[in-house]
Amino acid sequence: MASLNQLAGYDYRFEQGTDDRGPVLLLLHGTGGDENDLIPSARLVAPAADIVSVRGNVFENGAARFFRRIAEGVFDLDDLALRTANLLRFVSEAAEHHGFTTERMVALGFSNGANVAASMMFTDPKILRHAVLIRAMLPFEPAMLPDMKGCSALIAAGRTDRMIAAPMTERLAELMRSAGARVDL
Repeated sequence: MASLNQLAGYDYRFEQGTDDRGPVLLLLHGTGGDENDLIPSARLVAPAADIVSVRGNVFENGAARFFRRIAEGVFDLDDLALRTANLLRFVSEAAEHHGFTTERMVALGFSNGANVAASMMFTDPKILRHAVLIRAMLPFEPAMLPDMKGCSALIAAGRTDRMIAAPMTERLAELMRSAGARVDL
């Protein structure tokens, strides 16, 4: 198992893969998770990939998250913008520190982690171009859509999810497509 590291204010695990030309998986857990939660799933998806698994550094009733929310499904947009910028800086520093390019990075995010990954893609699609977003919703309505040509996302969500209504996920997919990304929902 990889040791716990810290960069840019985030605790994380880095596991060197065996394919130096394959993807680097950026693992972003859901509320209450940690940097260990998604590693088994990541190894099933891409056994040879490098893994960068980050622990959220915002706490809600003791549960780790990547950004604050005001209520369930209502995000603190100022905090989201700040934390998104911090995670983008973390990704750039991790790439330099571990010797990979961000072009190889694919986020695998669950719930809160999926929402922050989507925010990262809308904020700077040059740093994060690709993602698997599980139980995601639109984190914020962009004032202007970025150029997301060359970006891709697989968005997995339930049609009858009681926490995330289907239209919220569909709007995320619609905006990503409008920005030029290839999206499977």
